[in-house]
Amino acid sequence: MEKVTEAVVNKVKLEAQDIIKEAEEKAQQEAARAWKQWEVKLEEERGKILEEAEEEAARIIAQASVKARHELSSTKADIIAKIIDRVKKQLSMISTDESHLMCLIKEALDGLGVEKSRIYVSPKDMNMVRQCLSRDKEFASRIMEVRTFDCLGGVIAEDIEEKLKIDNTYETRLEMLLPKLLPEMNKELFEASI
Repeated sequence: MEKVTEAVVNKVKLEAQDIIKEAEEKAQQEAARAWKQWEVKLEEERGKILEEAEEEAARIIAQASVKARHELSSTKADIIAKIIDRVKKQLSMISTDESHLMCLIKEALDGLGVEKSRIYVSPKDMNMVRQCLSRDKEFASRIMEVRTFDCLGGVIAEDIEEKLKIDNTYETRLEMLLPKLLPEMNKELFEASI
């Protein structure tokens, strides 16, 4: 009986060892599968983090680029504005040439195409205009009234009914020239910095 018991115990031990071995193998397989899943998840998370970091970096670079272009554009506009202000200041300090002023007045009156008109000139030019009108009676007959107007120089002419007006002031002529001058100024001032 002892041999039978020993044989049964040995058989049970072998079966137990097989079961334990099989359980250990399954545990190792499960651990390996879990490890692999963890590695895949880790790589996915790394990929997401890198992608988010790249997107954030691209966004920051784009914002910095837009800001830099805006600042450059603003600086260029400030430089152009300062140049235009200097031109206006120089225009205000220049004494008006009588023949030039008379040409501006005649040009404005001819543009109106009326027989009777009113003109507006800079206060600094008022005496000169009155002297010119006193010398040229034919010219003076077309101008019913001379008024002062705060401008750098030049003239504004209007018909007596105030329906038509021609602005031939330095400011207006400068504004008309600017669309032609600005591209040249930009090219001359900023092309080398691009």
